[in-house]
Amino acid sequence: MNERDTEHMIAELHEKENYEVTRDSLDADLIIINTCSVRERPVHKLFSELGGFNKKKKRGAKIGVCGCTASHLGKDIIKRAPYVDFVLGARNVSKITEVLHKPKAVEIDIDYDESQFAFSEFRSSNHKAYVNISIGCDKACTFCIVPKTRGDEISIPTDLILKECEKAVETGVQEIFLLGQNVNNYGRRFSGDHEKVNFTELLRRISKIEKVKRIRFTSPHPFHMDDEFLEEFANNPKICKSMHMPLQSGSSNILKMMKRGYTKEWFLNRVAKLREMVPQASISTDIIVAFPGESDDDFEETIDVMRKVKFDQVFSFKYSSRPLTEAAEMTNLVDEEVSSERLAYLQGFQNSITDEITASRLGEVYEVLFEETREGGYVSGRSDNNIAIKVLADESLLGTFAKVKITKTGRMSQVGEIIA
Repeated sequence: MNERDTEHMIAELHEKENYEVTRDSLDADLIIINTCSVRERPVHKLFSELGGFNKKKKRGAKIGVCGCTASHLGKDIIKRAPYVDFVLGARNVSKITEVLHKPKAVEIDIDYDESQFAFSEFRSSNHKAYVNISIGCDKACTFCIVPKTRGDEISIPTDLILKECEKAVETGVQEIFLLGQNVNNYGRRFSGDHEKVNFTELLRRISKIEKVKRIRFTSPHPFHMDDEFLEEFANNPKICKSMHMPLQSGSSNILKMMKRGYTKEWFLNRVAKLREMVPQASISTDIIVAFPGESDDDFEETIDVMRKVKFDQVFSFKYSSRPLTEAAEMTNLVDEEVSSERLAYLQGFQNSITDEITASRLGEVYEVLFEETREGGYVSGRSDNNIAIKVLADESLLGTFAKVKITKTGRMSQVGEIIA
């Protein structure tokens, strides 16, 4: 989502202010740091990054801070780093060209409605298009600051989404990647009078665009994974067979404390139905270790889910207390040493699962859309079920599909050879 916000800012700055992107900060007239505040560490890193850029930027260059941390800290960023020229919140991306000309501007209104703003066009990839389908979040997860930085959830009108997808594929884009905090909650609220369309129907309509070859999305919420949605996922050939299902915890007790809205049993039920309909689907997840009050038994429940599901990929972190959240007021914190031990065990356990899964792919054949070049003369891409695969080839392969046989396996990516 931050990547798409960045593309929107670049597009607006190019179209309205004649800016071009440079990879060398010494050449830059404008330096923007687009931030995330889901965890604490990136917030701390922000100020060291700002200090570094301020020391080496050329005379007269401006520095702006954007994104979720901007929404959260607001004018305090300029108090701590007076050389920052403007602060732009995650819900105010469309104002980028306005704040550029307002000294020490701070625009962080999380109620601002950008759902119908027509952004200028810029995409960092010629082959994949990120498309926002909603802004904000209506959940109340006790560990998450996002609703306080991105505001209430509003769905982008269906006709605008379809037009954006049509425009993207006309430029040669092969894959549409739909973005939202909870994509399968799409349609719950629109700004103004618009046709009420749910996420499953949106998927159907996008798939009817002839030139769309693939559709991906992130992140669906387990609570909203009804049978209609899973059946469309399984039966629509344009929908890539990879699903990100944020678990957060395998303990129903902890899930209740997190206010996730589902139980361990519901999550496993949805996985079982998904596996039954699409055995080849890959499933990834997010897990928070050592949420306040997590006991040894609670942690074992999480390991039990991992054992039963065998996730293809797990993004795991120790609980990070965030301001403005309910969990920040909880006092039953897990000891830091215990937290570290649990995370290390969980990651080691997942590595063994990953090794088992990747080893089983040796000799298998997948259709890959090639997206980028890699060191050593490789070109890489992803299979329908989201396996990262690279082959020795030149840039002419970019933007094309090919069948690839896996010849070497690894945790992060596989090496293959083109067979068709």
